[in-house]
Amino acid sequence: MASYIDFSQPSLWVSAASIVFNPTFWNIAAQQEYHNKVITKLFGGNSRLGCYALAVTIFSLGIFRDYLYNEALADQPTHPTLLSPAIKYSAIPLFLTGNTLVLTSMWALGVTGTYLGDYFGILMDEPVTTFPFNVSSSPMYHGSAMSFLATAIWYGKPAGILLTALVHTAYSIACRWEDPFTGMIYQKRDEERKKGKKGL
Repeated sequence: MASYIDFSQPSLWVSAASIVFNPTFWNIAAQQEYHNKVITKLFGGNSRLGCYALAVTIFSLGIFRDYLYNEALADQPTHPTLLSPAIKYSAIPLFLTGNTLVLTSMWALGVTGTYLGDYFGILMDEPVTTFPFNVSSSPMYHGSAMSFLATAIWYGKPAGILLTALVHTAYSIACRWEDPFTGMIYQKRDEERKKGKKGL
């Protein structure tokens, strides 16, 4: 399978770089916002507008990353086994499932919930526990990785499977950082609420 990956293609490395860059960027940006209000200050103290701007940036970077991924696949060899009907068409339910996880999680969280609103102080009243969060702890990340894999299988590109593994790794590392920090934000909010009630 490895012999069907052309590591000499610059597009492969550019795609890999974009996959790593995106979660790195949004985590650094979110941390700067939480600790220093950098983005809110750029928008005249309007935290909600700052969050929307970050949302547009992250969404745009995601579209560009997907474009680079497809460009990379176009430059890569095709493996005949992956083009067999049984394997190729397995990509369809995989892609549909992945996109369902992504879209339903965005619907459940809303714009600010999806795009790091908690770092801006825009918190949800309660954690979302309904679908898709009752089948996956990180449905957007898992769904995105599934869509990457489905695309690789559909086009019969082993390089796409390798890049999908990188997507999964990048998201797994991001989760190890994001989940505890988000938990801390909400724990701090809950503690402040309790203090407020005691002061009444």
